Order: sequence, then C-alpha cells, then structure tokens
Amino acid sequence: MNGSEILSGGGQYVIGLGTLALLNAGLAQSKNRSGLLWFFISLPLGPLATFLLVVLDKQPNRNY
Repeated sequence: MNGSEILSGGGQYVIGLGTLALLNAGLAQSKNRSGLLWFFISLPLGPLATFLLVVLDKQPNRNY
C-alpha cells in the first residue's frame, strides 16, 4: 500500500481539517483567546469556527 492509497477517500479531508484547526488555534491566540480551546472547537466546526474567529473582536489583555 503506497501513500496515495492511504490518503484516498477521507484521509485528505482529515488532514485538511487538522491543518485548519491548527491555523484557527494560531488565529485565536493572536486575538488573546485560548488556542487549545479553539483547536478542539475547530475539529467539528471547521470553516465555521474560522468565520467566528475572524468576526469576533480581540479580547483585551488580562494582567493578573
């Protein structure tokens, strides 16, 4: 079995969704939000989570 056979079907979709979740985590951190939380939110929601991150305002810095 070669690499293209492994990635055929839903494998490419899973890789794309994982990549999008990582990008969303970075975007969330740039807006002072939890990257880990948004990573897990992005796995089931995908592009909808990206849209939400883009339209949500940046959270103010919290200095404790």
